[in-house]
Amino acid sequence: MTTRSVPVPDGLDGLRLDQAVSRLFGLSRSAAAALVEAGDALVDGVPRPKADKVSAGSWLEVTLPAPPSAVEVVPQAVPGLRVVYADDDIVVVDKPVGVAAHPSPGWTGPTVIGGLAAIGHRISTSGAAERQGVVHRLDVGTTGVMAVAKSEHAYTVLKRAFKEREVDKQYHALVQGHLDPLRGTVDAPIDRHPHHDYRWAVVSGGKPSVTHYDTLEAFPSASLVDVRLETGRTHQIRVHFSAMRHPCVGDLTYGADPTLAARLGLSRQWLHARALSFLHPRTGEEVRFVSDYPDDLAHALHTLRDAA
Repeated sequence: MTTRSVPVPDGLDGLRLDQAVSRLFGLSRSAAAALVEAGDALVDGVPRPKADKVSAGSWLEVTLPAPPSAVEVVPQAVPGLRVVYADDDIVVVDKPVGVAAHPSPGWTGPTVIGGLAAIGHRISTSGAAERQGVVHRLDVGTTGVMAVAKSEHAYTVLKRAFKEREVDKQYHALVQGHLDPLRGTVDAPIDRHPHHDYRWAVVSGGKPSVTHYDTLEAFPSASLVDVRLETGRTHQIRVHFSAMRHPCVGDLTYGADPTLAARLGLSRQWLHARALSFLHPRTGEEVRFVSDYPDDLAHALHTLRDAA
């Protein structure tokens, strides 16, 4: 455990104590609240309730827990993980549902990185130990095409390409209701949800986030949309459509109708990384990879079409 002491900056004047601790030390809201409740956050040397407001210039002394131990990549065969393409620089996979991109604290399920290790793919050593080679991620509940860097050169080039928005990321999503307009752009900043650690939200002052969409097919209760991302924020598509009151079908975390999800046989959000195209980091030629809908998403679509 370590103790850190800092003055409360002007920008946090008037915030709740747990919010101030969260912002200053990069903790989740619940972790900050637990720390305050345990008496590990003092304001001018005195413990205070988490709802107390802090004043600029007050001295905040916080005892932080020890950092979690490093997460190891364990080779583990992943049923359904399909290699679409591989060479000395990149490997492109079709990720099944229930698989994380890489290991992380608290996640004990299968990962793309562990699955690739199990079948003998050497991954770039760039990046944090548990995220080596990962240049972009898909949610555990999102399926589809994902690229991983195998060489150091590819990692550097692809990370820059994703950062500079030079990669075409195409998703298909089934969202509730009918979008108005049928084609458009959502430009709304995203950050952590102010009250729920596991969720994200459109928040004033969040990171710039831009989503383009086009309706492909409309049903009485839902619409199939083509989505292209300019940015790659966590849960971006799910958050933006939820903010428009058209959540992804099956996405109960972001307000989807559980009755509709059950009728379509969905136990996760209908969201699929359909295609990915970029300049190959070695040859400079454009490459494009496409993923078909997995069985659960295809079944939901067929059910809607049959009912139409």
